[in-house]
Amino acid sequence: MVNTPETHWHKPHEGEHRLSVSLSVVLVIALQFLLPRDLSLGIQRYICVLEALLLISLVTLTPLRIRSHHAPTRNLSIVLTSVMTISNTASAIKLIDGLVQGSIKDANMLLLSGGSIWMANIVIFSLWFWELDRGGPGARAEARKPVPDFLFPQMSSPEYREKGWHPTFFDYLYISVTNASAFSPTDTAPLSRWAKILMMAQSMTSLITVGLVIARAVNILK
Repeated sequence: MVNTPETHWHKPHEGEHRLSVSLSVVLVIALQFLLPRDLSLGIQRYICVLEALLLISLVTLTPLRIRSHHAPTRNLSIVLTSVMTISNTASAIKLIDGLVQGSIKDANMLLLSGGSIWMANIVIFSLWFWELDRGGPGARAEARKPVPDFLFPQMSSPEYREKGWHPTFFDYLYISVTNASAFSPTDTAPLSRWAKILMMAQSMTSLITVGLVIARAVNILK
């Protein structure tokens, strides 16, 4: 009998821990809080407080494992990711504007701020991948959606899959890291249109940010 996707990976599971996702959100909040005022929104401190409150609410609702789909919790998670996205996008725009205008003259500050925005961008996109793939972590735990948005190697090659394998946040973080550094997918293929759009957006953002930051830093150091 030939294995189909449903037989070797589309199964309910116990859900994944909230801890790794929560720590990643804390990292983004810290990076945004520490950005220079010139590269952040005027109300950045309040935005970070709002993000922290949203995170505390999510941890309160699902402190341990995300075992099932719960619409209010997922909507709250999407709101949190959206707020972080808007904040980081605004910082990236201000950084790019400063690079184009030539107003940023400190190479060390440029590299640190650019690296901070780039790193936050990686985590934020990994959160979007994690939150949207097959309806989110709760829906994946219940195996609600049989068609994947991302095709992991374990899905197409079940002989290399560990028993009980299912994608967790780390897998989506890996996708985000490789996409931001290689500017293209590596071993995991995006299947749905939204997945391809997000990966294109991340690649373009990463390419522009890294390219301009390095070019400007080299000119300043000269």
